Amino acid sequence: MTTEVLAGAGFQLDSAPLLSRSTVDRRETLRDAPDGGAQLWATGRVVLVDAKGRTQIGQDSRLVVHPATDFGEGPVPNAVLLGVEDEIGYWGLRSERDGAQDDWRDLRTGGCLLNDTDAGLFTTAVGLLSWHDNARYCAVCGAATKRVRAGWARRCTGCDREEYPRTDPAVICLVHDGADRVLLARQPIWPPERYSVLAGFVESGESLEACVSREIAEEVGVAVSDVRYLGSQPWPFPRSLMLGFAAIADPSAPLIPADGEIEDARWVHRDTVRAALESEGEAVDGLRLPPGVSIAYRMIKGWATWQD
Repeated sequence: MTTEVLAGAGFQLDSAPLLSRSTVDRRETLRDAPDGGAQLWATGRVVLVDAKGRTQIGQDSRLVVHPATDFGEGPVPNAVLLGVEDEIGYWGLRSERDGAQDDWRDLRTGGCLLNDTDAGLFTTAVGLLSWHDNARYCAVCGAATKRVRAGWARRCTGCDREEYPRTDPAVICLVHDGADRVLLARQPIWPPERYSVLAGFVESGESLEACVSREIAEEVGVAVSDVRYLGSQPWPFPRSLMLGFAAIADPSAPLIPADGEIEDARWVHRDTVRAALESEGEAVDGLRLPPGVSIAYRMIKGWATWQD
C-alpha cells in the first residue's frame, strides 16, 4: 500500500474504555491481614450485586453503598475486598434478593453512568463474585473450596490447593483498509442492524497477534496485516479481558461470513460511521453501533474521528 492509502492508520481509542476506569487502591497486602480485614470492615462500605450482575445506582449516578456493619460485626464469609479509597474499605457481596427494581442496573446499562471510582468498584465486584459462584469445588479432587485472602483466592478443603480468580483473554480488532472504510459484522443474536468489530477468544499456546489473524480469517475469510495494540477493557461476562487491536485488510478480498456465527459482514465508509455516531443509537443506512460502554464503541469512534 502507498503512503497516501495508509493515512489514518495510526488512529487510537477516542478515550479510555468506560469499564477500564478505576481509582481504588486494591491493597493486595491487606488481603492477608491478621485481623481478616476487620479494621477495614468496621468503617467499610458494601456494594451489593444480585445474581444477574446488577447493582443499585442512585439518581445522582453513584453506586448505592451500605455500611458494612449492617451485615455483621466483622467480615462476613461471602464478602470480597474490592479495595480502599480515602482509607475507606469497599467490599462486594452477593445480594440475596433479585434486584429487579428500575434503579438496579448491570454493567452494560449502568457502567456508562458511573464515575471512575464507582465503575472500577462495580466491574471488580461483578467479576470477582461471579468467579466465586463457579469455583465452589476443587478442579483437582472435587472437594469443596472456601474463600481466603479477603475473597481473592479459594482454598480446597480436601487437597489444600489454592486457586485464584480466572480471566479469559479475548481479542477484539477493528479492521480497516488504511483509508476510509472499516469492516463491520453482526452476529445473528444481536438486535436488528447492530454491527460491530470482530472478536474472539485466545487459544492455548497462541499469541495475541496470531489470535487476531486467526479470528478474522475464521469469521470473515480475509487476511490482515499491520496488527497493532490499542487498549484493553475488563468485560466480566463472566470473566473476559478484551484486548483491542487494529489491523489492515484488502477491501477487494471476498468476505466469507462464518456459518452460524456471523450473519453479515460489510465494509462501511467513514462518513456513514460518523453519521451513526451522531444518531444517538438510531440506525443509519442499516447500521447501528454497539453501546458506548463497550471498547468496540471507543475503537470505532477513535477510527472514525481520527485526524492525522
